[in-house]
Amino acid sequence: MASKLAGNGLYEGSRLILPEHREAYLAEMEKQKRRGQPELDDQEVQEIERKIVESYNRRCTIDLVLFNPFFDEELSGVVVGLNVGRREVKLMLDEEFRWVKLAEITSASV
Repeated sequence: MASKLAGNGLYEGSRLILPEHREAYLAEMEKQKRRGQPELDDQEVQEIERKIVESYNRRCTIDLVLFNPFFDEELSGVVVGLNVGRREVKLMLDEEFRWVKLAEITSASV
C-alpha cells in the first residue's frame, strides 16, 4: 500500500476517463484549432463588391474564398443574383445555386 502512495502513485493507479469527459476534451481541443475571421478594410470590401458586380453584369466566372473557422472554402461560379437587403450573393455552381453572405467572403477574383 505504501508504494501506491509514494509520489503520484495514488492518482496514477486510479486514472479513468469517462466517455463523456473524453468527448468534451476532444471538442475543446477542436475549438482551440479555430481561427478568427480576418478583418477586411473598406478598400478590400469595395474591391470584392466590384468584382461581384462585374461577374453579375458580364456573366463571367468568379472565384471566391469563403471564411470557415477551420479552413478556407473555395467556390467558383457565376453570380446570378444579388440581394442587397440581406447582403447576399446568389452563385450558380455547376448545376446548383448557393446563397453566399458577403461577410463570409475573404477574397474574390474574376
